[in-house]
Amino acid sequence: MRILMVEDEKYMAEAVAQILKRNHYSVDLEYNGESGLDCGLSGIYDIIILDIMLPKMDGISLLKELRRNGIETPVILLTAKGETEDKVRGLDSGADDYLAKPFEAEELLARLRALGRRKSELVNEGILKYGDMKLDPLNLRLSCRKQEFKLTLKECQLLELLIKGKGIIISKNVIVEKLWGYETDVEYNNVEVYVSFLRKKLRNIKSNVFIQTVRGAGYVIGIEKDGK
Repeated sequence: MRILMVEDEKYMAEAVAQILKRNHYSVDLEYNGESGLDCGLSGIYDIIILDIMLPKMDGISLLKELRRNGIETPVILLTAKGETEDKVRGLDSGADDYLAKPFEAEELLARLRALGRRKSELVNEGILKYGDMKLDPLNLRLSCRKQEFKLTLKECQLLELLIKGKGIIISKNVIVEKLWGYETDVEYNNVEVYVSFLRKKLRNIKSNVFIQTVRGAGYVIGIEKDGK
C-alpha cells in the first residue's frame, strides 16, 4: 500500500515513516502543502496522511483542492490537540478520518487498516476502467471488448499509474521512483521502452485509449475522440 504523508515537522514525519515501512507500507514524505498537492494530484496513493498546519498551503485547502480535482484517495487528517472545530472542518472538506496529535503508532496503524479495508470494498474486483478498455492489475490483463493481452508486471504498474493519474502529466522521474524505487539505477529510456510496449498493445486491441508524450514533462493518458 502506498502512503503519502504531508507533515512539516520533519523529525515526526520521518519517525512515522520508519514505523510504517516496518509494517510493510511504502511511504513518500512531503513537508509543505504545495508539494503535497502536486503528489496527491498524481492519484497514485492508496491513503494520504495530511497535517492541517502546513507552510505554503494549509491542509484543509489542500484537501479541498484534491476533492475538487476528483481525487478520491482516502485522507487521514492530523489535527492539533483534538480540537473539535478542526475535526468538523476536515470532515466537511472531504477527510475520511482524523487523528489528534500526539498519537500512538498503533492507533495510526489501526486507522490505516480500516481505511484500507474500506477502499478495497469499493473496488469492483480490482478492475480499472478507462475509455473502452479494462485493466486487471491482479491478473496482469488488459482487455478491450473481446480482445485481451497479458501484460508484464512493469507494463501493468505503468498503465495503472497513468490511469490513476486521471489525465495528469506523470514525469519520467515519478514513474522511475514508483516502479523501481528511489535508489534504483534504472535510466529514463527504460520508461520509454515500456511506454512503447503499452502503446503497441493498446493499438493491437483497437482501444481508444492513447499515451501522449509531453516533451520535457512526461506522459499523460487520454481517450481518442470519435472520428480522430
